[in-house]
Amino acid sequence: MADDSFELFDLRIEAVIPEGKPIYCGAKAGDYFELKGEMLSMPARQGFSIYSISAVLPLLAAKQRPSHPNDWMTSDAEIACPDPNCASRLRIVRTGKRRFSHAETTAVPLPKPRDDK
Repeated sequence: MADDSFELFDLRIEAVIPEGKPIYCGAKAGDYFELKGEMLSMPARQGFSIYSISAVLPLLAAKQRPSHPNDWMTSDAEIACPDPNCASRLRIVRTGKRRFSHAETTAVPLPKPRDDK
């Protein structure tokens, strides 16, 4: 059987709190959550504003995948709080790679290789 594996980056999403600036989303320095595969987790007794998570959520699947060195998805890592009056940001950090199997992540089979002779 052919290798059906692929890799995704594990991500750590960290609150960036500028000193002396107003923060309205409830984030505190040191707050973070992690994404490993499709599983999002955060430390016990720590929360995150759903509005802050909603600002970063659409980018996480792309940040998990390898990207070209010149692609902005590779270099840009900070996302502004969706509240224009809040100075916090969320920094997306790639922390490692994890290998997955296509067959273990979906019921849809890989297409059969074409025989282009």
